[in-house]
Amino acid sequence: MTTAEIFAQIQKKKSFLCIGLDVDLAKIPAFLLEKEDPIFEFNKAIIDATHHLCVAYKPNTAFYEAYGIKGWKALKKTICYLNEKHPDIFTIADAKRGDIGNTSTMYAKAFFEDLSFDSVTVAPYMGKDSVEPFLAFENKHTILLALTSNQGAFDFQTQKVNEQELYKQVLETSKTWNNSENLMYVVGATKAEFLADIRQIIPDAFLLVPGVGAQGGNLQDVCKYGMNKQVGLLINSSRGIIYVSNGEDFAEAAAKKASELQEQMAEILS
Repeated sequence: MTTAEIFAQIQKKKSFLCIGLDVDLAKIPAFLLEKEDPIFEFNKAIIDATHHLCVAYKPNTAFYEAYGIKGWKALKKTICYLNEKHPDIFTIADAKRGDIGNTSTMYAKAFFEDLSFDSVTVAPYMGKDSVEPFLAFENKHTILLALTSNQGAFDFQTQKVNEQELYKQVLETSKTWNNSENLMYVVGATKAEFLADIRQIIPDAFLLVPGVGAQGGNLQDVCKYGMNKQVGLLINSSRGIIYVSNGEDFAEAAAKKASELQEQMAEILS
């Protein structure tokens, strides 16, 4: 999927919402646990209720890997359902992979070929040869961790090396890599004040922005400093949408919460 196609969906739905599918069996409605595949049934209900309100879904793979082969099968069923029913929606494997050469190629094949995701999150710590294998896949996007929303981000990402913050060096260097036009970047919503500087370095790239809602990020601030001509933002909310209710109305409650965010986005876009 191209960024132009993502932008077209943003314009059509008046939304740049990404919904995180982070399924914890301890948090989903109890009645679903009686199903043969409770993870998939939960995801399917959320997707059916919210697909018209968002432009992307982001399963965090840790929440599937934790349940072994059953979890991985549920992840595959989820992405197959999305690709079949809603091929216009951008899919993100939140896997935070990144390793040298052949290993990165195998990770990329797993998410781009076997699971058919549109994109995958990748850690840049090991540098060029750990990221370029992901960038080599045509019509796929690599979402590089740039400035994350957690408190520990200040341990390394904002430390200065040769008078420049490390995250800015990551941004600058990544632009020199092969197929860098396929890069997107993770920037936490709790770091909205950094977005103006980030846009000076990568004015045209899409940013995946977690941390709005449950983690305290502010949508208006993110848009004020981070929006570009193609909007250039995918605002992710996970817990704040999918776990609003753990009753039989969980999907409707999720849709209501997603609709509140979508309405705020529509107002900003207007």
